[in-house]
Parts: sequence; structure tokens; C-alpha cells
Amino acid sequence: MKTIFSGIQPSGSVTLGNYIGAMKQFVDLQHDYNCYFCIVDQHSITVPQDRLELRKNIRSLAALYLAVGIDPTKSTLFIQSEVPAHAQAGWMLQCVAYIGELERMTQFKDKSQGKDAVVAGLLTYPPLMAGDILLYNTNLVPVGEDQKQHIELTRDIAERFNKKYNDIFTIPEPRIPQDGARVMSLSEPTKKMSKSDPNKKSYITLLDDPKQIEKKIKSAVTDSDGIVEYDKENKPGIANLLSIYSVLGNKSIDELVSLYEGKGYGEFKTDLAEVVITTLTPIQEKYYSIIESEELDTILDEGADKARKVASKMVKKMENAMGLGRK
Repeated sequence: MKTIFSGIQPSGSVTLGNYIGAMKQFVDLQHDYNCYFCIVDQHSITVPQDRLELRKNIRSLAALYLAVGIDPTKSTLFIQSEVPAHAQAGWMLQCVAYIGELERMTQFKDKSQGKDAVVAGLLTYPPLMAGDILLYNTNLVPVGEDQKQHIELTRDIAERFNKKYNDIFTIPEPRIPQDGARVMSLSEPTKKMSKSDPNKKSYITLLDDPKQIEKKIKSAVTDSDGIVEYDKENKPGIANLLSIYSVLGNKSIDELVSLYEGKGYGEFKTDLAEVVITTLTPIQEKYYSIIESEELDTILDEGADKARKVASKMVKKMENAMGLGRK
């Protein structure tokens, strides 16, 4: 059985974009792959965090993983900082990565732009991400198009390590879904939907109530011609809404275009809001039933134990390959 690794930062609300682009597909993947789902809290501290809010977000994200359908008997769900091997591997891989390739990373450029001072971790976190992936002999990493650059760097670092020290790493491949991988902002449909957007109308979170969802979808930017058709370049707003509807409503975009032929955006948006609400209601019910439970802590404890056993063996291989410690 091939291995999949995925990590999501606990840096605020999980959006509908995160769900469609990542978490929804995880539920199906866990039946056919050996899956590791990691809450990458060490990545989140590359930018300032309130410690109490971070702790709350870590727990919330863990509960959401379970609420969307991750089964801890089939997958390993754990918190990155509770498995020390991640930080250990990250440091060793920093010593394999080159500054030039780290400076070329799009996310570093975006997050450092206009800042008077930038923490070193913002530059060097890609080797930590590489460590996250490589520790588990990962074959596939489910990512959106915007994360493909990180997987390419991970592959470069792994191949460089294998050639220079010892051939111990599996070279991972990105797994990019064909549909719905990149959900766009509701207010600026040429930009990716993001929880860091200051305009809260631009994204839907998994915990938004029905009234909030309906209001956000009805205010979503479209265009003035009133024709429901998929044209990403000229009608990015409607194209984005069609993509969301297609994934959550289990209908092809062609079916939806036919269904709403001759109908206006108002009816289309009303129906889409209902589809989103119907999708998120059972997730929210499960979330609130588990968020403060002992069951959640037990699942995370067991997940960390399983991850530590695998990751510590790979760290030992890395140390031996590099000549660290005593034999």
C-alpha cells in the first residue's frame, strides 16, 4: 500500500477551499493508502501567533479532520510538534538545501514582501516541510497547484541527500486533483480563497452558520451578463461558483450549465448556498460533539505514538548517513 502524507497549518479557520482542495479527498484516499495527516503547528510559528489562539486552532483542526470523515483506525492523525523527529529532520535537511533555492520560493517572497524584518524560519521552513514528507517514505502528497513548487523542492533535496550520503529517501510525487483543487475568493475570483484575507466575505469557513453561508454566496462577485456558463478567463466569478457546486453537488459543470440555462444568477446562488449548507451541517454536528472530548485527546495521543515509531527510525537512518552521533 502506497503512503500519503499531508499537513495543514492550524493558523485560523479552515475554509471551504481547504475542504474541497484537500480534506474532502482525504476521506476517500484513506481507504486505499497508508495515510498520515499532520497538523503542522511548527510551520505556523514562522509568523507571529497568539499562543492561546494557536492551541485552540490546533485542537479545532484536529476535530475538523475527524468531523469531515477521517477514520483514526485507517489513518494516522497527529500534531507535528509532538513528534520531535520532524524538527530533527528539518535541521539536517537545512544543511542540504541551498539558500538560493529557498529564496526563490513563492510563499517566502509573498510573506516577506514589504517587511522590515523577516524571521529565519520563514526562509528555512521548506526543509522542515521536506522532512515532514520524507520521514514516512511518502509516495504521494495531495496538494493544490500553488504547493507544487514545495514538492519539487522536496524532491530536489531528497535526491541530493540520496546522492551525497545514502539512498534512503523515497522520492515523493505531488497528487493534484483535476477538479476543485483551487477554490477562488468569493470577492476577488482571480485570487485563491484564503483565511488570511481581511475581507471575511471572500471565504466560507467550515464552521460558518447557514445565514453566513447564504449571505456570502449571494454577495459573491460575478458579472453583469447573467448567463451561467463556465469561462474561467472572462467569467472567473461564475466559473469559481460552478466549480464549487460541481464538487459538492456531485454534478458535472456541463450538467449545471444545462440545468441553469435561461435562469439568472439569483436562483443559481440560492441553490448553491443550499448545497454548501447541506454539505457542512453534518460536519459541524460531528465537530461540536468531539471538540472538547477525551476521545479527541486519545486519538491524538495514539496518532503521535504511531508517527514517532516510524519517524524516529528514519531520523536514525539520516543521522547514520550523515555521520552524526555514535554508531
